[in-house]
Amino acid sequence: MAARGNKPVFTENFSANLSDIKTFLGKDGARAFDRLFEHLVKDLVAMLCRFPLSGRSFLHRTIHSNEAQALVQKLQEKMRPGDDLREFISDDYLILYIVRGKQIVFLSIRHHRQLTFDLKRFWRD
Repeated sequence: MAARGNKPVFTENFSANLSDIKTFLGKDGARAFDRLFEHLVKDLVAMLCRFPLSGRSFLHRTIHSNEAQALVQKLQEKMRPGDDLREFISDDYLILYIVRGKQIVFLSIRHHRQLTFDLKRFWRD
């Protein structure tokens, strides 16, 4: 439980993803976005900070394409030694975060119908 009791870190990318989700859901999805945000603030962040290994290891999944393998390789090159990239699914949302020592770094959040994760804003060349 490496990050127990520590404050989370939210990347600029994570914040931008929340804005993207709000736009993606549109006016008709305003209530859904409000529920997501409330759930994040009240429940998910605290739970993941207390139990950081609740999410599944992102890098231990089976990769079926050469393109995906190349992307994972690039991702691993940008990670620090000891970083543990994890994913957590809650309702319609997938959250990517890193357990980095005693810190939880929230990288990205996506609605399951959105296309992909874009972590370029987190790891700049």
